[in-house]
Amino acid sequence: MFQIALYEPEIAPNTGNIMRLCANNGCHLHLIEPLGFELTDKGLKRAGLDYRDLSCVTKHSDFNAFLEHIDGQRLFACTTKGSVPHSEPQYQAGDIFLFGPESRGLPIDIISTFNPNRRIRVPMQDNSRSLNLSNTVAIISYEAWRQCHYKGGQ
Repeated sequence: MFQIALYEPEIAPNTGNIMRLCANNGCHLHLIEPLGFELTDKGLKRAGLDYRDLSCVTKHSDFNAFLEHIDGQRLFACTTKGSVPHSEPQYQAGDIFLFGPESRGLPIDIISTFNPNRRIRVPMQDNSRSLNLSNTVAIISYEAWRQCHYKGGQ
């Protein structure tokens, strides 16, 4: 239905949680190297439990390889530097949500390539910096799926 792209993820349990999430909501997961862990990491396996085999995961050697792979599909930058609330755009099946690494988020040189209406953020209190990556992926992906009436779900 939708696609999640993790740019240089650093924390194996977060990625494991996101793999499990993708297995449950039907999202395709893209991992953009370098990764801060090995895909065999036991933290990744523990967080993903037995869902890794149920999720669709594609690994890309770098951001340019990822862009070539998605070939012009609709892409949203998920960033605390965005000004559009995540619930505002009208999502379509196949949309891709790009998230940055846990410690620093998406680099500004990537964010700046996005039209401002494709830079989305989850609203937070003024004194908050960011949410956990896997929580943010869940919030945004489920809002997109909700807008599509949970197609394919039960």
